[in-house]
Amino acid sequence: MNAELSEDLVIIRGSNGGKLYDKSHYGNLTEEGLQLSLVEALLLMEKEKLEVSDGEKQLSIEDMFHVIRSKDLFTKYIVFRDLRNRGYIVKTGFKYGSEFRLYERGTSPGEGHSNYLVKVAPENCNITMFDLSSYVRVAHGVNKKLLFAVVDDENDITYYNVEWTRP
Repeated sequence: MNAELSEDLVIIRGSNGGKLYDKSHYGNLTEEGLQLSLVEALLLMEKEKLEVSDGEKQLSIEDMFHVIRSKDLFTKYIVFRDLRNRGYIVKTGFKYGSEFRLYERGTSPGEGHSNYLVKVAPENCNITMFDLSSYVRVAHGVNKKLLFAVVDDENDITYYNVEWTRP
């Protein structure tokens, strides 16, 4: 499947994008075609399901990794790839102040609500209690659980389920 890099998106034009969306829930369907985030596009490239060009040349996986790293998205990509490989549907969580929304296996957008918000952080990141509290409060306010994905220097991920409780 062919796609084109357009700033911070990768666009699949034509009916192939709709088929990919219907089957695997990647990206967002628009009049322009299926818009994929850079992390979605890279995962599809790694799975040999997508070829991306920048309008002049075809990008290699290494080229796309360079784009991801230059935009400081590598840690986010590691978590996205892990969650997709575990069988979850992963959508953007931007509206909720998190990196991702996570749908339980067997549930998809349009059929139900996401169960989790996923916040991604590198191991050496400093997060204040105020920030952590606000992430948990937002998740609780929209009836979701907060998963904190911490990525270490070896790109291993530890997930923490953080919940709001009343004493």
